Amino acid sequence: QVQLVESGGGLVQAGGSLRLSCVASGSIFRIETMGWYRQAPGKQRELVATSTSGGSTNYQDSVKGRFTISRDNTKNTVSLQMNSLKLEDTAVYYCNANIQPTYGFIRAYWGQGTQVTVSS
Repeated sequence: QVQLVESGGGLVQAGGSLRLSCVASGSIFRIETMGWYRQAPGKQRELVATSTSGGSTNYQDSVKGRFTISRDNTKNTVSLQMNSLKLEDTAVYYCNANIQPTYGFIRAYWGQGTQVTVSS
């Protein structure tokens, strides 16, 4: 059974930093894109940042220059370093990965979500 487990959320003041981490575990054959999404109250889930298995990254415009996504393919982990946090970054952050299990087809998996709250 493949699963994603996130850690690192919490409460931080505006201008502060947090680091989110996510580890994929289970019977994994390969992992393609890994990334982070977020969902604020009353809003749709949105892409924050993604990283391909080859190392290409993509960011939502509002986080460029403040957030950095990184992954360790040897450990099946992806992290999101968030600096200069703003009130509008408050949301539940979800780890996402396209994973092919040892026996099965590639599909998207989601973590359980971790709350990030930025206070003034």
